[in-house]
Formats: sequence, C-alpha cells, structure tokens
Amino acid sequence: MFKKYLFTLALSAATLLGGDFHLFDVPNAEGKITPAVIEKGLENAGFVISANTEMNGPFKIQFQQSDFTVFNLLTAYHKNHAATLVKSHPDAGIFVPMGFGIYQRNGDKNLHVSVLTAAAMKKIAGFDAPEFALIEKEVLAALKKALPDAKVRASDSSLPASGPLLSRYVKASSAESWASDKEATEMMIEDGLKPAGFVMSNFTDYNFALGEESPFNFYDTYSICKLKVIYTAAKTRPEAAAFAPCTLMVYKKKDADEIVMGFPGVYNWMSSARIEDAEAKAALMQAQKDFEAVLESAAE
Repeated sequence: MFKKYLFTLALSAATLLGGDFHLFDVPNAEGKITPAVIEKGLENAGFVISANTEMNGPFKIQFQQSDFTVFNLLTAYHKNHAATLVKSHPDAGIFVPMGFGIYQRNGDKNLHVSVLTAAAMKKIAGFDAPEFALIEKEVLAALKKALPDAKVRASDSSLPASGPLLSRYVKASSAESWASDKEATEMMIEDGLKPAGFVMSNFTDYNFALGEESPFNFYDTYSICKLKVIYTAAKTRPEAAAFAPCTLMVYKKKDADEIVMGFPGVYNWMSSARIEDAEAKAALMQAQKDFEAVLESAAE
C-alpha cells in the first residue's frame, strides 16, 4: 500500500502580480558569452554544478532542426544553503539541483537566462523557508557578476495552476528494511523511465554531500527530462527551460517509517511559463501521466 499526496497552492493576488522567473537578457551578437561563463560564475558563488547540457545536438538529431543557436539546461545547487534547507524541509530536494535555462534564438542578438524566483520555489514546495531567499540572492549576484551587461526583468505574471504543483508519493519502510526497500524502489524507477521516453541526465547522492550528520538514511535526486517536452515548450516559451530537467527526490529520514518520492508537476510549466500552446500542453500532460505511472509502480 502507498499514499499519494498532491499539493496545489492557491495563487494569491500577490502572486498573480509578479512572474515566477527572473529573466536575464544580455547582448551576445558575436556569441562570446557561452553557457560555460554562467557555469563558472555560479561555481565561484558557491554552487555545485550538477550538469550543463547542450540541447541543440539532441534537438537536431531527433527533430532535424533547432530554433536556437544556444540552448542549454544547467542544473546546480548551493553547497551551504541547500543543505540547511533540506535538513529542515526535506521536500526542498526538488530544487537540489535547481534549473537554469540558457538560450538564444536564431537571429536574436541577445542571450537569455531564466531561473525561478524564491517566491515561485516557495509556492511549488508548499512551504516557506529563509533559505529560498538566500539562494535567490546568491543566484542573482552570481549572474549579475557573470553577465554585467545584462538587463534583468521579471517574467509575465503566472496563470492559475490547473493541477498539483508538487506530486508526492510515500511508501512504507523501516529501520530494518530501508536498504533493500531503497534498492527495490530505485530499480523500479530507473527501469520505468526509459520505456516511457525519459532520460536521466544526472544523479545526485545528496546524502553523501550532507555528510555524517545527515538526518537521512539516504537522499537521492534524479534529473529527468523528456526531449519532446523541452523541444515543444521551447517553441513558444523557452524560459520554461528553468524547469528542465525535472528533479525527482527519493529519500528516507532516519526517524521515519516511509520512503518519500516527489517531483514538481508539469502544471508549473503551464502556470509559470504561461504555456497555452495545444501541442506543448499535450506533451506536458503525457509526461505527467507517464511520470506518475512510474512512481505509482515504484510505490506499490
């Protein structure tokens, strides 16, 4: 038996007044500013880079074209603030790592970077914590230093969410069985991803990073993406790249009798990035359905 929790945080009037992304626009007609510049800036600010994945190659292989000269998915987490946050609020692991969309459309003279605001992270996670603002402060400072000529703006106001922002599954476990339960659960997840068309771009043993004082038996995060979803969404809303790849958390606290699995749902894409294109919405909803099926099977 397993329990499934779906959290939808009602959007307040204050939320509706502001967008969920910080957007950086920097002149780059000559292509001198690369994703590596942004990666280095984040590293210098105390972030651990999980992956910096170039997507144009995969786009051209699978879809025979790309609308972009640059399209990278960078994922990272702050070494200190993320640890404090996850220890006090375990479900914050959906942002370990967090995403940065880096893109420049064909013919565009500007490079763009998108990243979630602290308010958006609170909304998705379903709780408040001071570390969200601290991480946001470090992100903005790092990007402004790496991209000194960039203009920074807020994205358009989000749309009302049409579904759960966080999908969360719980499976019974115990102090005696957690190791074998972990192995079985994660094997079911990994075996289910590929047939459903998902690709795992990165795996993080976050418990190793937390060290001996970790309150968890284990804490793993998977960076999961579906190429068709990213490609289709980017046609109209490339800033949604900040949600890709999706971070799936799988953990067990030492004082709990359950394994928790969770991921930010595709309803975030449609709400925060204002995705209304029918083809993109269909691809997102299929990904949500497929991802839920994998976790439901693993939680049985």
